[in-house]
Amino acid sequence: MILSLDQGTTSSRAIIFSADGLPIASAQEEFKQLFPKPGWVEHDATEIWQTQLKVAREAISKAGLTGSQIKAIGITNQRETVVVWDRTTGEPVGNAIVWQDRRTSDFCRDLKKDGHTNTIQEITGLVIDPYFSGTKLRWLIQNRPGVGERVKNGELAFGTIDSWLIWNLTGGQSHITDATNASRTQLCAINEVVWSKDMLELFEIPSDVLPNIVPSSGVVAESASEIFGKPIPIAGVAGDQHAALFGQACH
Repeated sequence: MILSLDQGTTSSRAIIFSADGLPIASAQEEFKQLFPKPGWVEHDATEIWQTQLKVAREAISKAGLTGSQIKAIGITNQRETVVVWDRTTGEPVGNAIVWQDRRTSDFCRDLKKDGHTNTIQEITGLVIDPYFSGTKLRWLIQNRPGVGERVKNGELAFGTIDSWLIWNLTGGQSHITDATNASRTQLCAINEVVWSKDMLELFEIPSDVLPNIVPSSGVVAESASEIFGKPIPIAGVAGDQHAALFGQACH
């Protein structure tokens, strides 16, 4: 059996699939949408993890299984949403900034005005827009109290939702992101699949805060034994739109 985690914008879902791809059991739970200011959209990252873990365990139970019967875990997630957390405690530094959030619109306008449009698109494959993670991370570093200094000191970790789930699933042992999620940060040089020094310099983001980029398919980590009763390989990770495209056999 395979445990699939689908962490979306409004809910966390888990599905158990059989070896031949048939859904055996599922569970889903919604979580709060936070709108602190016009154009701002946030999530409680702790609530995201708690609901995702709850539905995963519920789906396993509904299927009449134990952790020892799960062959692998696959993860798909809402893309571009940004979480920053403490490397020691695992506690988020404030709410996650959601992909819909528009608070970095002014900075994006400045980037266009200063002539960065073509360079950014050549390196990252993306247009300049607040949608992507890079400007959100820059905003957190520059505007959330204490974050900038703590990032410089190596105390904090950044990740999109896949990274946040994997960090928690592995008990803080793995700080990684897959290639599809990395490609939506506007910090990744997509032809080389590495973090772009030019983008990090432009957005004033230290490289140490970023996760390692890993392939979307293949074993990339292992869950901590206390999560499901035994370690389970995490063997597939992809942002939701990428996963849907692949699921439709657009290879």
